[in-house]
Amino acid sequence: MRRVVFNQKGGVGKSTITCNLAAISAHTGMRTLVVDLDPQGNSTQYLLGEGAASPGPTLAGFFDQVLNFKLNPRDSSDFVIASPFPNLDVMPSHPDLEDLQGKLESRYKIYKLREALEQLGAQYDRIWIDTPPALAFFTRSALIAADRCLIPFDCDDFSRRALYTLMENVQEIRLDHNRGLSVEGVVVNQFQSRASLPRRIVGELDQEGLPVLRPYLSASVKIRESHGQSTPMIHLDPRHKVTREYLELHEALG
Repeated sequence: MRRVVFNQKGGVGKSTITCNLAAISAHTGMRTLVVDLDPQGNSTQYLLGEGAASPGPTLAGFFDQVLNFKLNPRDSSDFVIASPFPNLDVMPSHPDLEDLQGKLESRYKIYKLREALEQLGAQYDRIWIDTPPALAFFTRSALIAADRCLIPFDCDDFSRRALYTLMENVQEIRLDHNRGLSVEGVVVNQFQSRASLPRRIVGELDQEGLPVLRPYLSASVKIRESHGQSTPMIHLDPRHKVTREYLELHEALG
């Protein structure tokens, strides 16, 4: 199963959701891989901590190899490294991804990520893909490579207005490039249950028939602590309210 976490808006929690759900997959015994396509490398930093500064092989190396054909290319697994957490591996990001995407797009290498993840499929039960906050080459590559798409939503009026366009973009890629892709649901993030605005917006999404997933993920300073300690919630505080919400969401996704 390959899932992509995608939203064209920044700051909605893509990396946080990716890493925490992946960490739970790994914690439950599934062989799990996180693919960090965002040049900012937030998922890489979250899962590798200080090791993110010099992770060794990265996705920049993988895509550079895609551009520079070799008779004996390195295997996709050579660009995977182990995280400090059992069963959880990472294909790390690198800032050089930013410069590579224009060249990759011009040479139509849009299917290369899917080919690589299909090769890795026998090694992993779950693959989680984090994306940049833009519908550019790497995000489209991820949507083409994935089976299912999760859309983080941060209870903001601007996000709500953009949601239908975002889902139309996913549908277009499904029709043009990946018939097996489906929108699995909208993940409500940073939810404040006592505030009227988030309750109203989420209620309207439900009324409009959008696939809003439950439970909603609460706003909590503990998430920032987990970022600072490069430790997903299941390892930092297994009994915390947000951890329980992630566990319930993971179970609902199956």
